[in-house]
This record gives sequence, C-alpha cells and structure tokens, in this order.
Amino acid sequence: MTLQNLIATAHENGASDLHLEAGMPPAIRVRGALRLFSDPIPAETLLAAAKEIIGQHHWPAFLERRSYDLSKTIRGARCRINILQTSRGVGFAIRLLPAFQATLDTLNLHPDLKKLVDHSNGLVLISGPTGSGKTSTLAALIQTINLGAEAKHIVTVESPIEYSFRPRRAFIRQREVGRDTPSFEQALLDSLREDPDVLMVGEMRDPETMRLTLNAAETGHLVFATVHSSTCAEALQRVVSAFPAEIQNNVAAQLADCLIGVVSQRLQFRQSQNIVVPECEILLSSHPVKNFIRNRDFFKIQTVLETGAEHGMWTFARYRTWLEKRTNFHIPTAAVESEEPESIEPEIALPNIRAAKTKPEEPAHPPVPQKPSSGSAPALSDRIEIEPDEEFEKILKKP
Repeated sequence: MTLQNLIATAHENGASDLHLEAGMPPAIRVRGALRLFSDPIPAETLLAAAKEIIGQHHWPAFLERRSYDLSKTIRGARCRINILQTSRGVGFAIRLLPAFQATLDTLNLHPDLKKLVDHSNGLVLISGPTGSGKTSTLAALIQTINLGAEAKHIVTVESPIEYSFRPRRAFIRQREVGRDTPSFEQALLDSLREDPDVLMVGEMRDPETMRLTLNAAETGHLVFATVHSSTCAEALQRVVSAFPAEIQNNVAAQLADCLIGVVSQRLQFRQSQNIVVPECEILLSSHPVKNFIRNRDFFKIQTVLETGAEHGMWTFARYRTWLEKRTNFHIPTAAVESEEPESIEPEIALPNIRAAKTKPEEPAHPPVPQKPSSGSAPALSDRIEIEPDEEFEKILKKP
C-alpha cells in the first residue's frame, strides 16, 4: 500500500493523525483513540516514500538532522508531515488538517473570539497541549481579518505552513522556516521592515523568538502566536520563565503592557454530533490581570477568570456549559470543498535555506541573497510557469 493510499484511508476514516513505522502496521488516531490496521510496512517502502516526498534537493538536510517537516496536499487531504529516523528505519507522523477553510464558525468556536482581532496592536496567545488545534484557531483568527471590512497587511512565519490563505480583503505573505527564511528570529527581524499590520508566529520556541515577538507587539503590530501550555496562566508563566531570572521582571512588565488576551484550548468529542470541538479558556487583558502579570502572581489569574464573565472571560467549566446549550454546530461533510490552493510551493525555487543551529549571527552555510526573492513574489491566483534561465541563476549567485 502506497503512502497516498494510506493517507486516503486515514482521511476516509475521519482520522486526525496517521503514524507509519518500519516493520509495524499503520496506526490512525480517530477521536483520540489509536487504531492499527493493515499489514506491517517494510522499511524499504517507507524509505522510498520518504525520498520521494522530500525530494533529492532536500534529502541531505534530512540526513543531517534525521528529521524533516513539510506540508503537502495528498489525495485531497492537506497534511502536515514529520519524517523522522527511528531505531527501525524511517517513520512518518502525519497530521491530517481539516478539508475546509478554518473560520471561527467552521471550527465551532465562540463568537467572542472575534474581539481579539479588533485591536491595532498587541499580543494574542493561543495555547494548549500538542494536537489541541492551536494552529487551526490561529488560522481562523487570521481568516477573520482576511474577510474583515478593513484591508490589512498580514505576514505569517510558520514551520511548516499548514493553512494556505487565499487573500480576500487582506494582503497576505506566508513564509516557511527553512524554505523562505532560515529561522523564526530572522523572519521576525525582516518583518519589522516589511510594513505589516498583523504578524502570525507559528510557535514561540525559544527566548529570542519570544523577545522579538514581544517587541513587535509593543511597536504597533497586532501579533498572534502559539505556546504549549494547558491553561492561560501557565502560558503567561511559560513566556516569562523562559528568560534569565535577572530580566524576568522586565519581561513580565513588557508582557503585561502589550497583552490583549490568551486562549487556552483542548479538544472534546461530542457524541451527539459525532464531531470534535475545541473547549476553551479565554483570558482578556484587564487592570487586575496586568497587575498580576507584572508581579508574577500567575496563580491569582484563575480568580479573575472565574469572576470575569461579564468582561468576556471564560473558564473551561463555563465554556463547557455553553457548548452543552449550543444547538447550531457546524458539521463537516465530504461535500464541503476546500478553498485552499492545491500547492503552496514557490514558482521559483531558491536554493535550500537551512535553519541556524546556534546563534543567528553565525550561519552554518553561506548567506542566500534575499533581494531576488522579494522582487519575484508569486502571483496570488493563477500560476505562472517560468522557464529556467541561466542569466537568472547568475543573478542569484552574485554576492
């Protein structure tokens, strides 16, 4: 059975994840439960599939890191794929993304979340454990801006790009770490010179990315980012504690000043509708919240959540009650067609850009000229096929 057939089978069964390991049967995760099916897959089959999907140009990067991330549409299913080396050989961890354009309505999120995009500057954090739908919620908020009345310039930095946005009212640039930029840090530095109204940071993984994200939110940009945590208070504490102890007070003050809100979510299966919906905890910035953050009294934030219903705040328990009373759920069907383009690969492929492993100022490889990429942006709608040109290759190689 080919990789395409396995993904099609997982998609038909409504799976959220597909796991492939050499010498073991394929496994799919449906409504949180892991199920095995079919016969064990030989190591040679998975190795050949990995070489085919990564491509000859990027294969050395996989051999160096022993892992590779990409997103791709296969058999009509948008997939986020992690290819990894294990003790048995090459393995795949594939996340199947929704076939519909992510919006607050299609994800069955509360309408109050629209208030988070009504600001011109500040920071919005989306938190939750792995696999809780953080990226989908982030995409829904960006799509809300994209469909809004006012045109905005949106720049996203992702690793990899999971949802490809089709510009409506907004002017949208999407950059993928490793392909379009060497790192989150470099992309954030670049973005401050690109006149953005809205920035989306796929994940705040390290203190430098967090610092640049906070700076962007303070300097007149609306910034959306994700962080791994189980509650809103834990998300804020995680950001502050990522920095050295001697500057945590300054970081806490900076975070308090620029924070708009935090959404922490987890997925809940609803038996009556046979769907999985996000269950959220929503914290909005207020004077008590800002004071608790500045003083690093994160444990007191839960009290504000419980008493802040009239200010638009939601605890998990209160949100669960709202879900129980709700009747108009969006039910995804096979007839729903995605508005996403089939491919988001650039029309002009530049040399592979590898993420910096240590300090940004010490790249492991010679720098790739950036000017030609900004001057040759791909078209927003119809693809334009460009024939290879030796003169163009010479231009790219110039210092």
